[in-house]
Amino acid sequence: MFIEIYDKLVQTLYPYAIQPYINKRLKKGKEDPARHNERLGKPLLPRPAGKLIWLHGASVGESISMLPLIDKLLKENPDFNIMVTTGTITSAEIMSKRLPPRAFHQYIPIDNPKFAQSFIQYWKPDIALWFESEFWPAMLGEIKKHNIPLILVNGRISDKTFKRWRLFKFASKELLSCFNLCLGQSDEDARRLKEIGAKKALCLGNLKYAGFNPPVDADKKADILAQIGSRTTWGVISTHNDEEAQIGKRIAELKAQIPDLLTIVAPRHPQRGADIQQQLNALGLKTALRTKQEKITPETDVYIADTIGEVGIWYDIAPVIFIGGSLIPHGGQNFIEPCRFHDAVLVGPFMHNFTDAMNRAKKADAIIQIKNTEQLSKEVLKLLQDKEYLQTRQEKAYNWATGEAKVLDGISDVIKEYL
Repeated sequence: MFIEIYDKLVQTLYPYAIQPYINKRLKKGKEDPARHNERLGKPLLPRPAGKLIWLHGASVGESISMLPLIDKLLKENPDFNIMVTTGTITSAEIMSKRLPPRAFHQYIPIDNPKFAQSFIQYWKPDIALWFESEFWPAMLGEIKKHNIPLILVNGRISDKTFKRWRLFKFASKELLSCFNLCLGQSDEDARRLKEIGAKKALCLGNLKYAGFNPPVDADKKADILAQIGSRTTWGVISTHNDEEAQIGKRIAELKAQIPDLLTIVAPRHPQRGADIQQQLNALGLKTALRTKQEKITPETDVYIADTIGEVGIWYDIAPVIFIGGSLIPHGGQNFIEPCRFHDAVLVGPFMHNFTDAMNRAKKADAIIQIKNTEQLSKEVLKLLQDKEYLQTRQEKAYNWATGEAKVLDGISDVIKEYL
């Protein structure tokens, strides 16, 4: 009943509220005009012959976490093809570079029953793997109508989401009834999924533990290393607004102890690069912006890497990495990737998006969590000045991250049952 009401409401409101909103997104560059037909359930690519596995994720993090599973499924099923859907331009760009042969990307349609029906009837997927924590009623309802096996993979139910769904359990129960199986990131996620209506929920671990390392372009890396020379370097990665300024205020005191220090800043949203440069310049720091092709000179304090798909270079170059989204109440970003690069990894106090992973990492002493930028400055100094301490932290991070990667086999085995 909930999905039926939702569908009617969306169809009524679409021309008056939803379509104007999408048009604004197009004007602001948040939608891809060349592929907007996909958002309307009108694909241009032909459907490949044979079985088609469909994986859907919201944006960059979810789509990247799919890659090891995609690789495994294609290797084990040489006659299958894989379609990946996401909703953002950034994730589409990354997928176009990183998807292997027999896998392709499409934008997820706007959640309108008309578009969802067109999408499902055209692609006719043999199974759908849902990596997103948002449940889109029109699309889920259409999947169920066509009796397509649907599995929630790496499901996470935050405290806020859990409280909301408990208040509207009639809706969550109907939405979760569309799933044949729900795989939670943690035991607590699986328990919460059951409580709000999942027919079958269990935890096999967090798929992000099994992720591929981001690619490293050898030529670009060599060029950057030539510019850096012998300077001491650390990375500030996946930062959000205000974090760059907070850390920027500590760079002068860091350089007082390490005069040749270079800080590499790679913001979560690269389009903020010019604004970040302006903020850091206002603090008296000398900066270079990658998208402007500005070179790193001996006078450069901060190199702002405002690009997409190059984070592996910064993880590979810098021995110490701070992961952003954690100095502000955003909830953190993926800290597991730099661990796999053998980096010493620091995070801030706000890591509630990764509660289970943080608990496991802290139990293994694999991660350094600081409370504020004063502590961050002290830890960075210690890591960069004490080689033995740095090596210990790097080994602990790497050993933990690689040991957790076994989750991939368990999830793959479950999916095979439905294939």
